[in-house]
Amino acid sequence: MGSEKVSRTRTHQPCAACKMLRRRCDNNCILAPYFPIDEIENFACVHRVFGASNVIKMIQMAEETKREDAVKAIVYEATARLRDPVYGSAGTTFHLHKMVQDLKFELESIQSRVMALQEQRNQLLGIVMNVHHQDPVYPINDSMFDCGDFSLDDGSLAYDPVNFSMECDWIL
Repeated sequence: MGSEKVSRTRTHQPCAACKMLRRRCDNNCILAPYFPIDEIENFACVHRVFGASNVIKMIQMAEETKREDAVKAIVYEATARLRDPVYGSAGTTFHLHKMVQDLKFELESIQSRVMALQEQRNQLLGIVMNVHHQDPVYPINDSMFDCGDFSLDDGSLAYDPVNFSMECDWIL
């Protein structure tokens, strides 16, 4: 029987709170379910900000079903308070709210730019569609175009469009 009691005490590890406070952790320790030994840094933050007796009181004040959420909130507030001693989690909330406002402004700006670009695209498509749907250009019925060659009144330019040479002797 004595060996059973020794093995039972060796298998039961103290919670992070009891280990940090250097006290004996028994089976009915109120902090054990919320601060296991591998989360000692969480209890260290909570203890530094609130103190162990205040944490125990806060946990006892919470309903049994909401205690885990209460401990998570206490740990979050303690770590936020250590990061920002003046504002705590309110500073984080304010910072996130400002980021949301900045992103909303940027989104509105981008949406207005998209609308302007869509309007510009629609105008360009309208121009392109008008060019393709215009009536084809009909030849001008003028007496100077009736002859086989094209010439100006002064006779300076003349060529026959039917016999126009397609060969190119240009050097590029």
